[in-house]
Parts: sequence; C-alpha cells; structure tokens
Amino acid sequence: MVRYLLWGLLILFLSAGLVVYGVGRGWFGVRQDAGEITKQPLPAEALADRDSRQRSAREALDGFPRGTDPGPRDTKQILFGDLHVHTTFSLDAFMISLPLFQGEGVHPPADACDFARFCAELDFWSINDHAEGLTPFQWAEMKEAVRQCNAVAGDPKNPDMVTFLGWEWTQKGMTPEDHYGHKNVILRDTAEDAVPKRPIASRPNLFPSVGVDPTSFPFRILAVGAAPGGQGRRPYLDAARFMQDRQDLTDCPAGRKVRDLPPDCLESAPTPGELFEKLDDWGFPYLVIPHGNTWGFYTPPGSSWDKQLAQHENPDRDEFLVEVFSGHGNCEEYRDWRAVEVDESGRQRCPEPVPNYLPSCWRAGEIIRKRCAAVGESDEECDRRAREARQNYVEAGAEGHVTVPAAKTEDWLDSGQCTDCYMPAFNHRPGGSTQYGLAITNFDDPNRPKRFKFGFLASSDNHTARPGTGYKEINRREMSDAGLAQIGEHIPSEATPEPRSVPAGPDVPRVPEFERFASFFGTGGLVAVHSTGRGRESIWEALERKEVYGTSGDRILLWFDLETGSEEEGRASTVPMGSQIISGENPSFRVRAVGAFRQEQGCPEYSTSALSAERLHHLCRGECYNPSDERRLITRIEVVRIRPQAEPGEPLAGLIEDPWKVLSCDSDPMGCEVRFSDPEYSTAGRDTVYYVRAIQEPTPTVNAGQLRCEYDEAGRCISVTPCFGNDKTDYEDDCLVEAEERAWSSPIFLDYKEEGAPQPQVRVTSQKMPKQKIAAEPVSARSL
Repeated sequence: MVRYLLWGLLILFLSAGLVVYGVGRGWFGVRQDAGEITKQPLPAEALADRDSRQRSAREALDGFPRGTDPGPRDTKQILFGDLHVHTTFSLDAFMISLPLFQGEGVHPPADACDFARFCAELDFWSINDHAEGLTPFQWAEMKEAVRQCNAVAGDPKNPDMVTFLGWEWTQKGMTPEDHYGHKNVILRDTAEDAVPKRPIASRPNLFPSVGVDPTSFPFRILAVGAAPGGQGRRPYLDAARFMQDRQDLTDCPAGRKVRDLPPDCLESAPTPGELFEKLDDWGFPYLVIPHGNTWGFYTPPGSSWDKQLAQHENPDRDEFLVEVFSGHGNCEEYRDWRAVEVDESGRQRCPEPVPNYLPSCWRAGEIIRKRCAAVGESDEECDRRAREARQNYVEAGAEGHVTVPAAKTEDWLDSGQCTDCYMPAFNHRPGGSTQYGLAITNFDDPNRPKRFKFGFLASSDNHTARPGTGYKEINRREMSDAGLAQIGEHIPSEATPEPRSVPAGPDVPRVPEFERFASFFGTGGLVAVHSTGRGRESIWEALERKEVYGTSGDRILLWFDLETGSEEEGRASTVPMGSQIISGENPSFRVRAVGAFRQEQGCPEYSTSALSAERLHHLCRGECYNPSDERRLITRIEVVRIRPQAEPGEPLAGLIEDPWKVLSCDSDPMGCEVRFSDPEYSTAGRDTVYYVRAIQEPTPTVNAGQLRCEYDEAGRCISVTPCFGNDKTDYEDDCLVEAEERAWSSPIFLDYKEEGAPQPQVRVTSQKMPKQKIAAEPVSARSL
C-alpha cells in the first residue's frame, strides 16, 4: 500500500514538474497572429470630400473665391500619414498589453490597419515593429497583413490608404562612442520577391545570452492571482509562448551575403553602415529614418550626430529624412548646455546649472546633501558627499539616477529637462537634435566636406497599433505610450534612502527612469507629403524629394517655397521645401499655412457602419477623426536660419538662429500667408539652411505640462506634479495643458556660389539607382 502511495506521489510530482516546465516552455500558450482586417474601404465620397476641403482651403488662401476657376496651379495634394507604428508583435508593446500593466490585450497588425483607416483616417502608414526579437512567423504575418490592408484599399493608383512594410532597427550603446540610436526602415514594395526575407536587427538574439529562464516570467506573474485585471491566466500563458519563441531564435552566421543566409535566422547589423550595406545587398528600394536622437531615456550623455556623420559615405543617400517629433517628444531644438562636460584630461564631470537647465547630476548632489544634513553630518562632509554624488551620477551614464538610492520622482524636480523647448523629449540631449545635425560639417576630407541635409517628418511611435493617434487629445493611456512607464514598477528594488551616493557597480540594477518618463508621452505627430497622387509611387517620390513636413498631430496645411526670378522678367518660379539650390542672390520665400479642423465628437457614419460597436470601442475608444467645417487659427510663422559650419571647430552657438524671424498672422480662419527674404545671404557668402514652423492657437494637449512644475519668484522649479503612467495618476486623467500645435517644414538648402562664377551643369537626378537612393543634385537658381 505504501509503495503504491509513493509511486502515486512520484507520478504526481513528475506530472506537476512537467506542467511547470511546459508552461515555461509556452506549451499551453497561443501564438499571436496578425488578426482579421475589416474588408471594407472608406467610401469614395469621403475621399472626395477630403480632397475638396483641402483644395478649397488652398484656393481661398490664394485669393480665389470658392467656386471660381483659379486657372493653372500646382496639382499636388497634401496627404497625411504615420511612418512609425508598433503592434504587439514588438516585445515592449506586448508587455504593456498584459493585465499586470493595465493593458487592453493584444493589438496585432490588423488592428493597426483598421485604426489607420477608420479611426485616424490616414492616407498612408507603415508598420515598424522592433526587429530585435521578431520571429520568422511574425515577419510572415506582417507581410501578409500589409498586403491584405492594401488589397482592401481599392485602385492602387487611387487607394483609400497606402500601407508600407518596415521595421525598427533599435540600437542602444552604453557610451557615446558605441551609441547610434533608433532608425525606422521603410520598404517601398510589398511583394514577396521585392522585400527582404527577414528584418535586420541591431544585435544578436539577447534572450539566450542573458540566460532568460522561460519559467520565471509567467510563474512570477501568475503568482499575483488568478485574474489580475479580470483576464485570468490566459494572457500569461500566451506570454510564455511569446517569450519562448524569442528564445528559440538562432542568429544568422556572420560574413555571408544576405541571400545566402538561412531564411529563419535572426540577422543583425550592429552599426548603421552595416545596416545600409545589407539593405543595399538586397537591392530593394528603402528609406532609413532616424528618430529619438535626443531621447535621454536611453541615450548616453554626450552623444551627438558627429560620429554618424563621419562614418557616412554619403549621408544624403542613406539618411535624408529625420523624425523631428513623435509621441515620445520633440527632437528639433538645439541648446548650448550639456548633461555632462569633459575636462582637459578627457574625464567627464558634472556641469553647473544654467538658466532653463538643471543638470540631473547636480540635482543628485543636492538630494544627497539634504539627506546628509538630515542625519547630522557637518557642512564640510555634506559638501564632499554632494561632489561624490555628482561624479557617481556622471559615471553611470544614462542610468545615473540609480546612484541615488530610493530617490522618488518628485525628488528630481525638473532636472535634466529642456524647460524652454516645445514638448521636449525626456532628458533632452542637444547633440542629437535635428538643428545640431544640420549645423555640423565633417571636414575629414577637406575636398569633400559632408553634411546632413535632412527633410523633416513626424510620426506617433505608438505601441498599441494605433497609427495617427494625435487627431484628438484624449485617452492618454490608450492613445499615448504612458503604459510603457509601468514596466519599471515590476522590477524589484531593495534600495533605501541612504545619506550618500553609491557607484553604479555590477551590484546596482541599471533600471531606466520609467516613472519620470511617463510625463513626457504625448499622442504623437504626423508626416505630411506634397504628393502628385494618392498612390504608393507618388507618396514614395514625395518622400524621396523631401517635399514633406511634420506636424505635432493636427492636420495643419503648410507650403514653404523659395521664389526665384520675377514676373517682369518672365521667369517667375517657385522651389518647394526640401530642395537644394545653388545661388549667390539674396533669397525670397513665401509661406502659406492653414489651421487644422476643429473636431466633432464621435465618429463618422462610415466608420460606425464598418466596425462593430465593440471593435470601434476597442480600437478608437469611440472617438475618430471627425472634422467640423471650422478651422483653428494660425497665429504666427517662425523662421529658423542655420549656417552650417564653414571650418573645423566653428562654434555652433551663432550658427543656429531660432527663431531668426517671427512673422505674425491675422486672426483669419482662412489661413496665413507671409513672405520674407534674407538680405544678408550674399554678403555672408556661405551656405544657409532655412525652414519654418507654422504655429497654431493654443489648445489642451496631453502631457504638454510634462512634470508640471511649481515655480518660485525667481523662476526655479520647487515642486513637481508628474503625470504618472500608473495608479498614482487617475486612469481617466489626460493631464491636459494648453500648448501650441505646430507644423515643421522641411528645409530649403541654399549652397552659396558667387554671382558671375561659372555655374555647374544643371541636372536633377532621381534618387533611384542600383543603391536605391542618391541625393538630388543642387539646382542653379539661374535655371529656374
């Protein structure tokens, strides 16, 4: 009898062990697929109305009464899209979909297609899940979902929406020397024989190398209870499957051409140069769009564009577009201050505070000084500990906050932030700003100096499969990435508030500042293109010629042109944003802008009829892009002038003039038109870059207040009210603060050449060639 009992216990024990092992290996989980796309396009009437409204706005702005014939005109239309969208095929997006993080459940690619079409009513979008960890199954599902989304769109030359395939190359270095940042790869085509067999990640598979135990993740979560968030164990069993699929990935062998690699391995390129080389090896048309270069959440202090410019063979071939704004903040603006300084010996040190910037390393010293005084230490000792804390913070890089044990979000005040920037990224890194990138020149080859000549766009960087979320400033938890900040809550910490700093050694967890980061998530931006048609080729060509601009989310209409010649001479002409011109004459410009439509509540009838009430709520939260007939006001046009470095080491401070001019607009809902010129161009005799911002009247905006400081009489932040991504801030609180929505034009690049000097042969080349993209050669202003 005892023997039978022992055998029974042994079988029970082995069975339980097998179940535990099986759960950890994902045996009981379901692999997430791409979902089901709604097989219904937008009605033709909706597209015609969209086009008619835009045409009427432009004609009214140009002085043509509605219903009259304006005669010959530019036939391009402005189309709005989002070229930075994640679904729950991305690991971070999948994590925040779980009940533990108050998630909504998975949002696969089909959700992104339906949201873009029926909620945001975009003209185009792309899927950009992180390549790091994408499985062969997911890549196949993504490709098929993109094709199905396009199949629903109707006539390829006049579709209701264009969907592009792509991924994100997500790189992070520990020091400025090995950090390159994040870049979106967009593919023009979608056919199986016209796209790479696999996405290209920035690193090999991390899961085996860090020793991920597949049993630890689901079982630690399951221990919380049977139904956290009311969804039971099922999401966590699926999570085990999700994690195991990543652990099963095998790295591609090194040193082979892309077509010689196994189809189901994880391919990686650790540097941008290797990424471009692999993409060129495939030979398919592509764009690489960098983003987030000022995001201090992961970017090491001291990082800048210089290293990447030096390594580029031809920057205007490989990276000629940049994302200036997203739901993670604004990357446009340059400032002279830095998070760290480097002394003559090459050692990093903490800079002192300056107006509008309190270094986090300095604040670390003050937190420790206060704790030190509270335990009765002498002023001399507390000064020493403050100095020590500042240096410990600096040496810890992007995770310097971990050197101050158990510091609360409120303790840091507004340290590390650009307090006079428009909705900046968290822990703004000025050396990664777009303005910095446009101002620097690489002189390694004195006969061939190199510069970035970026066109500007914006997008959402949304992680819930919601392209174009900025159409209404609502539902912060769903329409922004605030949920990402909750990940840090579930990383255990046993730190206590010690009265001295600790070096960031191997025993100190390097956890990012998730909680403070939550206050910087907005609903995201949009990319706008001046396109000759609605089709894929037309949109792609607009992107290639940089006739694009970005908005902070509202659909502001913007035209920015260089005017050349004169009507009297019979050669009046205009050159659009994104162009590169050779000229010695003082330039004159024309700017026109029209505010976005005010929004009606709810959704249009065609959206409510296409989607069930349940799906409409799950995706759109019952609110869609739903324009009224009234437009918001454009209050002013700001002009930025940048004169790129003309010699090695030339200081940038005087080269970036922001704003160079501010041109007021009348309070006219029909829009704003201004002209300006630069009488200093010919006398300065140097290359110059111009771009404009169209500023819209203030409106309530999600997280525009960011840390929401309270200031003393001297203007110093004395306390903060962060907008948390967890229960510390009410779930329904959208943290609305008034801000001025805006649009950023792509620059116009003027290359100076003295009048009377021999002009180069005028030739405008397409950016298509065997290596896919080359810069359009500059056009002489005399030829226009």
